Amino acid sequence: MKKILLPTDFSENAWNAIKYALQLYKNEKCNFILLNTYTPILYQVEYMQSSEPQFQVMEAVKETSKTRLQNLVKKIETEFPNPMHQFTTISAFNTLTGEIDQLYDGNVMDLIIMGTKGASGVQEILFGSNTMHVLNHAKCPVIAIPGGFTFEKPHDLLFPSDYDLEFKDHHLKPLLDIAELYNIRINIMHVHYGEGLSKRQEENKQILEDKFKGIAHLFHSIKNQNIPDAIAEFQIKTRINLLVMINNKHSFFENLFFKSNIKHIGFHLNVPFMVIPS
Repeated sequence: MKKILLPTDFSENAWNAIKYALQLYKNEKCNFILLNTYTPILYQVEYMQSSEPQFQVMEAVKETSKTRLQNLVKKIETEFPNPMHQFTTISAFNTLTGEIDQLYDGNVMDLIIMGTKGASGVQEILFGSNTMHVLNHAKCPVIAIPGGFTFEKPHDLLFPSDYDLEFKDHHLKPLLDIAELYNIRINIMHVHYGEGLSKRQEENKQILEDKFKGIAHLFHSIKNQNIPDAIAEFQIKTRINLLVMINNKHSFFENLFFKSNIKHIGFHLNVPFMVIPS
């Protein structure tokens, strides 16, 4: 049974991600863990023991979180009834990223699906700070769903790579699972500036060729173009509806998303985005 964590702040964006998850895995046995974290603004450690009003505020926030999660489960079971799906709720006084780390250490989930921004709805930035932190630090795969994206079966998957990573089974399994579930075509895209592949890169590319045997796949070599533009242009030409990247620290992923390109890619990306930890 798949164990899928669905963080929610009860926003439309979070609900949209939950709907995507329910439909993506509608034919799979899943335990969906609905998570709401809360850190009340009034909370101050030094007052907790002596302040009765403070304690009452904490209890009220906690009860509200639990009630809203229960109502969310009822809504899901009404709109998306599925005997293959079961639901667990977690209401936690914690930061989202702190709670995700603890849940992972407790082997609670093997995949996270979440919206790209919270209730604030800032239009010009695709990824909220919470989402960016989870994408960069989560120890299991994360799928981020853009606000307003209507579910459609994945059919063309874009997998950009610099071939600098020696691909292992755990890197590729999340990608291959979805590819096999939906008979997807995988497009492997390498962006470069003139120089050919090194011997190591050629070896890593060959690993991909071997791992993707039996699955429709194409290799694409794109020259003299920056990566966000290459992704955006490819997305328009090929109508991909899933982007997958491996978070290879201090390399391709970090350069793309944690330097000057973040707003650039955020503006263009409008399909679900899976990040696999290296």
